[in-house]
Amino acid sequence: MTTRLPRRQLLTGLFAIPALAVLASCGDSGGGQASATTPAASGPVPPSRGTVDMNRLLEEGALPDKVLGQEDAPVTIVEYLSMTCIHCANFHNNTLPTIKERYIDTGQVRLITREFPFDPRAEAGAMLARCADTRYHAMVDVLFRQYQNWVQVDNARDALLQISRVAGFSQESFEACLTDQQLLNDVRAVRTRGQQEFGVDATPTFFVNGDKYSGALSVDDMSAIIESHL
Repeated sequence: MTTRLPRRQLLTGLFAIPALAVLASCGDSGGGQASATTPAASGPVPPSRGTVDMNRLLEEGALPDKVLGQEDAPVTIVEYLSMTCIHCANFHNNTLPTIKERYIDTGQVRLITREFPFDPRAEAGAMLARCADTRYHAMVDVLFRQYQNWVQVDNARDALLQISRVAGFSQESFEACLTDQQLLNDVRAVRTRGQQEFGVDATPTFFVNGDKYSGALSVDDMSAIIESHL
């Protein structure tokens, strides 16, 4: 049975963090500057930060994986992201559209996204994306496109409510989502597993067929990594 916290208790906790503090939430996610430019050819492959076992990485966690692409794609990318991370927003807004068109839509890449929230606002964004269910990816896209309108403001609750209403939430379903204690526990469990089992310590972190990379990788960098596995 789903357990819900008192609305005021959880909603207050999720949005209590000051807006300026959120800007540091990505952790040490150095990497190339995201770019929407499509390269004529892939460049040198960036060095990885290690390798993990893919079978273990793909084992089921506390929440079902959200996937773009075909199951039999030769390259699988697992991304750990935080909804309040500017590097994640840069990747999803500027790099991913080209990668999706070039590799995911053509059956060469499967992208799996997992939560790694660094702060209460990121937890709220992750929960709302999960509550959007079949519109998960669309909700993630909207939240990243609207990044400055809810992450970098003092009243994140009202800003998120307005964004969520456009995505089809009512005030009741919005509050029900953000008072779902089990969902909050599961989101945190996904982060804990990523940290403890796979050494995730920054966002975005990508595992490309098991090879680990961090930072808002550019189209050139991500293309080079993908093509090295094809």
